[in-house]
Amino acid sequence: MPKTVKFTLHRELEICEIDNRMFGSFVEHLGRCVYEGIYEPNHPSADDEGFRKDVLELIKELGVSIVRYPGGNFVSGYNWEDGIGAKESRPRRLELAWRTIETNQFGLNEFMSWCKKADTTSLMTINLGSQGIDAARNILEYCNHPEGTYLSDLRKKHGFSKPHNIKTWCLGNEMDSPWQIGHKTAHEYGRIACEAAKVMKWIDPEIELVACGSSSAIMPTFPEWEATVLEHTYEYVDYISLHTYYGNKDNDTKNYLAHSLSMDQYIKTVISTCDFVKAKKRSKKRIDLSFDEWNVWFHSNEADKKIEPWSISPPQLEDAYTMEDALLVGLMLITLLKNADRVKIACLAQLVNVIAPIMTEKNGRCWRQTIYYPFLHVSQFGRGKALKLNVKSPCYSTKEYDDVQSVEAVATMDEQTDSLTIFAVNRNLEENLKIEADIRDFQEYELLQHLILKHEDLKAKNGAENPNNVIPQEKNKIKIDKGTLYLELPNASWNVIRMKKVR
Repeated sequence: MPKTVKFTLHRELEICEIDNRMFGSFVEHLGRCVYEGIYEPNHPSADDEGFRKDVLELIKELGVSIVRYPGGNFVSGYNWEDGIGAKESRPRRLELAWRTIETNQFGLNEFMSWCKKADTTSLMTINLGSQGIDAARNILEYCNHPEGTYLSDLRKKHGFSKPHNIKTWCLGNEMDSPWQIGHKTAHEYGRIACEAAKVMKWIDPEIELVACGSSSAIMPTFPEWEATVLEHTYEYVDYISLHTYYGNKDNDTKNYLAHSLSMDQYIKTVISTCDFVKAKKRSKKRIDLSFDEWNVWFHSNEADKKIEPWSISPPQLEDAYTMEDALLVGLMLITLLKNADRVKIACLAQLVNVIAPIMTEKNGRCWRQTIYYPFLHVSQFGRGKALKLNVKSPCYSTKEYDDVQSVEAVATMDEQTDSLTIFAVNRNLEENLKIEADIRDFQEYELLQHLILKHEDLKAKNGAENPNNVIPQEKNKIKIDKGTLYLELPNASWNVIRMKKVR
């Protein structure tokens, strides 16, 4: 007999309005993300600017709301001026972060044109590794100032008469990490970030800025790094960043699927640190969070060791994702929604080919990886307000975690479309679980759909030859009786339960 999970769906359990930038992604000059990913002029589907239209269609379907660019580790050694102007005049450079050759055939203006075609916006990152304050103010003047100065007129000369009007910017990338070009101490980074932020807001007071947090929660300087950086930057920045990746090298799936608990604790620790600095400064201002790198990453690590240095767009970090990876991505999405009161920006890293939901062949096909579907569902149906569910579920323990709930869930309510959606993962590998949900506060809603992503083989993948091996299916065994919703969640499954208000 399946065990029972109970939760309550009620308007008074509202967390907050979900920021649309929660559904973001990341494009870095790394591997085949740009070249042979979003940009391949010789591809049969390429448009007049060299953008792959088949990839664009998948990205638009995914509903990506904001894209971080151009890095990542890449940005800390990047001269943004190399990627503007006539392509035949752009220099080739040694790219030290990933030990490749950067051709600069795709740069800032190409990215902004691509954003328009992808129906998305930009989270632009500036170089505070090998560059500094001058580069920060210059790129902003080029992008956002209307006209009448050298750099704004240079943009116009390059064919962009109107400003790009980029409103969200990252002040560097992972500056706490020794692998970063221009690695700094927290005080060193805090000072340059403060000065860069100051001049950028003098140029455009409407922009929002993201300070670099720790590159992961396991860094020895976490969370002292955040506290020190915010001591310097608090008055000028709006967000601090978080980055995390998880893997299953030990093939311990129960422990692997519990990693979302670590993500939740990471978020709460950063929130506490931000609020500590707020109290210390006696400030009314609140710093929110930009989780601008998150994903699963471990499958490609050994293959990357075999890549020849100084090649052009080699196949780096090309993780082929499994069913169990899709479950963890779903759990991470639920965690982000449950913390939507403070996490305002989130970027699945990355978008195409490099640890990505979308894969391509050179001159060939593209397809959706398993992790594509949880992101797609949350992007499509997770708008509006986030609702806590107060889930009461059977628990288990792993080598790293205690009291792991078998079911994690969150709901969203979109008043514009009169829709209500429950996102749930049953991470119990053996048992189906029955749901009894109190929905008396939503008795005017009717069931639309129960989508399930599940495969009997947790290692199942999608590929060019079998792109539909792991895809969502629809299930109809749901009923509502006297204000209670009854359904069953299959073991090891991602679930989307959709409802709509009866007019």
